[in-house]
Amino acid sequence: MLEDLLTGAWQSIVFGAVGVALMAAGFVVVDWLTPGKLRELIWVQRNGNAALLLAANQLGVAGIVFTAILTSYPSFTKGLASTILFGLIGLGIMALAFTVLDWLTPGRLGAVICSDEPHPAARVSAASHFGAALIICACIA
Repeated sequence: MLEDLLTGAWQSIVFGAVGVALMAAGFVVVDWLTPGKLRELIWVQRNGNAALLLAANQLGVAGIVFTAILTSYPSFTKGLASTILFGLIGLGIMALAFTVLDWLTPGRLGAVICSDEPHPAARVSAASHFGAALIICACIA
């Protein structure tokens, strides 16, 4: 029994670390997609548009990791590998969704996201990010 608990605890630590790493990668992706430094935009300038987009991205990544773990393979190694793989695919699809939305709308979406004024496009972009993550969640399940 103790061995099972320790194994489960170790696996939780590893999956948790992978989840945090994928969320950090999500931060990097959003930072890459938007002009300027995301840390500066959100924490110094208190930009609501950028914060909304990042929040949607982080929730989307967390949803993908959650779904991947919940439906994981019996083998820890295969489950971990699939979580990493689907997480990375999800980040790519979310970036693609941002890019496609940018192509379909007037102006530069990144500039709108960085604007100090609240903009409805930020909500649309956030929904696009989260929607792309939900698509990956459905693929996993």
